[in-house]
Amino acid sequence: MTNIAGKAYAMNVVTPSNPRVTWINRLLFMAARGMPERLMGLLGLSLIHFARWVIIKPQDWPDLGQGRQKIDNDYMLFCSNFNGTWDQYIDAFSDGIPNGLNLFWFSATKYPLSIPVTPFKTYITHNQIHTDYYYNATPGAAQRDIKTSLAMYDALLDLEKAHKSQTPEEFAKTYKAAVARVQAGFGDTGFGPVASLSTESADLNRGDYIASASEG
Repeated sequence: MTNIAGKAYAMNVVTPSNPRVTWINRLLFMAARGMPERLMGLLGLSLIHFARWVIIKPQDWPDLGQGRQKIDNDYMLFCSNFNGTWDQYIDAFSDGIPNGLNLFWFSATKYPLSIPVTPFKTYITHNQIHTDYYYNATPGAAQRDIKTSLAMYDALLDLEKAHKSQTPEEFAKTYKAAVARVQAGFGDTGFGPVASLSTESADLNRGDYIASASEG
């Protein structure tokens, strides 16, 4: 399960696209960058770390010694990192920006539309390429954990300043107000919910390996 690092999941999807119409997708991507408010349904999903769509032309594929390949299609590469399970992510995407997904995969071969979600999930499953190696600098923290931790850090700096100038009674009120303001930051870092038995087995095996390595 190399797709998973702590609470985060890496998804890579490669879909063939009709080269006669991918120019329309390029225009749509340009419009999306110019009008980011159209993507508020996506930007508002706090479980997403990163999402990117790239169109790969036949001549862009690298020759790593296998020789030049004859490729008839353009390909859409979708890369994303997110928190939560695979199903939660696809559901959130389908609910958040269904029309946006349909536009982004406009030229994709046999794309079933994002609603209903079952055919969409089947399509993603058949075109997903599993990650061979996934590095995450903060595997035990979700995006929300990081944001709330930064807020707590700022609150601690403010409390440090207040402690120098306030009376004990005044500081007690300031402290309680600060705790109430940043209490969402008292989260639990570590591994996310078990997404499958395979994930659980991978976590157990990883723990045994780390313990063995630590012992020398």
